[in-house]
Amino acid sequence: MNTKATYPPSIDAIARELTAQSSLPHAILVDCARRAVADGSDNTVATAKELVREFETSLHQDVINATGVLLHTNLGRAPLVMNSSGRSTNLEFNLETGERGSRQDATAALISHLVGAEDAIVVNNNAAAVMLVLAALAEGRDVAVSRGESVEIGGGFRIPDVMEQSGARLVDVGTTNRTRLRDYARAIDSRRNDIALVMKVHPSNFAIEGFTEGTSIAQLATLEVPVVADIGSGLLDNTAPWLHGFTEQVPSWITGEPAARQALADGADLVTFSGDKLLGGPQCGIIAGRADLIDACASHPLMRALRPGGHTLTSLQSVLLSYSARTACTDIPFWQMVSMSSVDLEARATSIVSEAGIGSVVSVDSLVGAGSAPGSTIASFGIALNGDYRDALRHHSIPVIARTFDKVTYLDMRSVSPADDHIVVAALASLR
Repeated sequence: MNTKATYPPSIDAIARELTAQSSLPHAILVDCARRAVADGSDNTVATAKELVREFETSLHQDVINATGVLLHTNLGRAPLVMNSSGRSTNLEFNLETGERGSRQDATAALISHLVGAEDAIVVNNNAAAVMLVLAALAEGRDVAVSRGESVEIGGGFRIPDVMEQSGARLVDVGTTNRTRLRDYARAIDSRRNDIALVMKVHPSNFAIEGFTEGTSIAQLATLEVPVVADIGSGLLDNTAPWLHGFTEQVPSWITGEPAARQALADGADLVTFSGDKLLGGPQCGIIAGRADLIDACASHPLMRALRPGGHTLTSLQSVLLSYSARTACTDIPFWQMVSMSSVDLEARATSIVSEAGIGSVVSVDSLVGAGSAPGSTIASFGIALNGDYRDALRHHSIPVIARTFDKVTYLDMRSVSPADDHIVVAALASLR
């Protein structure tokens, strides 16, 4: 009895069919087709299409942040406007002399001007900044840190682990809830220790309440060793001069946040902080302060591994120039979000609901996010939808990321750029 041989589906035929639904390169579609055939699914084409969709959604792409978390770690923290001419740059070329230059000079001058530092350098991120400072200034020696500041923050960044990897030794001082100046002085005076520096760590989104006592930078500056303040979130100046003219008064969450200029003025020898949080710039870490300590960091072998690329420095330079010109509220997306008035936010939400024909306007609270200003909120307006629509909004042509609470979906207008309101309208209208 003759039986008809069965053959696997044609990889090429499946890949050609996938071309109709996707603009991915042909080689990727062929790979998805091969994986679908190897899977042995009853519907090979459907499996291949699902693999293509999964690949497409895994690619980095624009999304609309409607969560109300202004610095959303999962959504890239501070949003950036990135422009490039496609030309070469004078990254390490001195246009004045025609000789090799330093990639750090321009940003160092701008940072120093803005925070009152003698010098500054830029590295990949704030973890790298802390690591470099410890390796350059305390390798093989001891660093005093309050037990209440020996914390772990997002992404598993733990002060004791970073200390160990840098080659420095952690000396815990004080207790979890109370650390006084004399605790640091005792550690420095002890013959068992070789204290190279004192580090004060901003605990980010961790807080101890009740019977507590801490030691200020000004107090620590009276000690005989350098003071390094890891302020983390990247606020340049808590008087926020760039907000003048945009808000009647500086919000309390800003005035209460540790800032680089004030930390240095209080006596910190170095400050370290992130570029993609309250600074509103690209991911990087910034070290600013005493010129001799900066020079020690810059000349350390780790600096070569931790230095940022030209695109990061160019983006950071643009952000710093906006601060210097006091145009941050018009140039930097994060500060645009912060300075939006509630009246404008309510009007935008009302217009979107009217155009989309779905939802209702509600008052909501925005969060700064990324461990900055923990516990603080900013009054805002948004759109409420009865039911959980997160999945449908996430699969819009330009994904809209929302949040839910008690089976209600909320879209906060403060974290949405006004230029993207039409995208929100289209996404909401598709839900009807």
